[in-house]
Amino acid sequence: MYQHLELVLQSWITAADAENFWWQFLTLTIAAAFASLVNRRLQRLLQDSVGSSGNSFRHLALHSLQRLLWPVSALLVVIVGRAILGWYAAPVALVDIAMPVLIALAAVRVSVYVLRKAFTDNPLVRSSETAIVLLVWGLVILHLLGWLPEVLAMLDAVAIELGTVRVSVLSALQLILMVGVAFTLAIWLSEAINRQLQSAGLTPSMQVGISKFSRFLLITLAFLIALNAAGIDLSSLAIFGGALGVGLGFGLQRIASNFISGFILVFDRSIKPGDIITVGQNTGSVHELRARYVVVRNREGVDTLIPNENLITSEVVNWSFADRNVRTTISVQCSYKDDPEQAMALMLESASASPRVLSDPAPVVRLISFGENGMDLQLQVWVNDPENGFANVKSDINLAIWRAFKAAGITIPYPQRDLHIKSMPGAVPGLTQDDRNG
Repeated sequence: MYQHLELVLQSWITAADAENFWWQFLTLTIAAAFASLVNRRLQRLLQDSVGSSGNSFRHLALHSLQRLLWPVSALLVVIVGRAILGWYAAPVALVDIAMPVLIALAAVRVSVYVLRKAFTDNPLVRSSETAIVLLVWGLVILHLLGWLPEVLAMLDAVAIELGTVRVSVLSALQLILMVGVAFTLAIWLSEAINRQLQSAGLTPSMQVGISKFSRFLLITLAFLIALNAAGIDLSSLAIFGGALGVGLGFGLQRIASNFISGFILVFDRSIKPGDIITVGQNTGSVHELRARYVVVRNREGVDTLIPNENLITSEVVNWSFADRNVRTTISVQCSYKDDPEQAMALMLESASASPRVLSDPAPVVRLISFGENGMDLQLQVWVNDPENGFANVKSDINLAIWRAFKAAGITIPYPQRDLHIKSMPGAVPGLTQDDRNG
């Protein structure tokens, strides 16, 4: 191998000393200059087009073109230059080195861009970007050194026999690579479809339903296409299907139930993003519908992950299912010495203290009951944004009622108790208060 490396380096040095080397060098220089000029001219036009394209397939295509512009432009000039040099029977060793380098540069740029668009930024994605760069440039180096066929043959020689199927290290690596590429492209396309749906004017539940179905379909197709491209007979998946059925029967039924329940929730539109729901002790707005669970965010900003199956099999209170108008009540007591009609009028005026209170339906005040300490009054008001809670509405109205009652002299009673002492410990019968005082 070392002798082969010396021969490759010696051939490069010999080609550099040859008279025709400078024609190849001139070809590469023209290619770099032309690519830089085209890149500078077109990048401004592409940037303006990207700014006005929004979140669409055109936006993704323009971003990809921006990253491919320089290497592809240079590659086109190199191909034309190589054809001209070949016409005159001139050596093209240096040009042959530049072509895979430019192809690798384009592949790295597009792969990293697609990876970043398909997944959120995290340490795994960053490490995957590094792995892609090392893999592509490693293959280029092996190709330039002439070692790539030998390395591939060595990986293919290490294999095991599983019945009539031969599994080698090379085929396993090809399968992993195919599945990774297909899976990344499927996620990328599903995210692009999701962004397109957001601007299509569909209802939130319909957007989630189409997005979930498209992602599931694309990932399934990507997996099957990757297996077929790797040379695996798809008919052998029947055994896998049987094993999956056994797994669902023994341990995966809850996962399958949550997955199917997610589609039921989406398509029957019983729960939509933005709805206010109560499940058990959890109350909050539906922040996101996932394949396995629903994200419910309460007023404290805490997210609760509720399995989809629980929303199907248990009782769920949806505060905004058919109408977003929700009523809340403010209870107040007034003394029996005060005029209840005056107190009710002041409470009705105080309802306008909160800007969230609706005028239609109009606020109403009721005399609910006669309590031990005073008359129980109740103000009923309506709001159309239950996701913002009710504490601030009640606080504003309670403060306004207190001010109005104070200005009108209306008393808010509090519990009072009369204590009658029949006897005291150590008291002497017939002893008067004068006798005690001495």
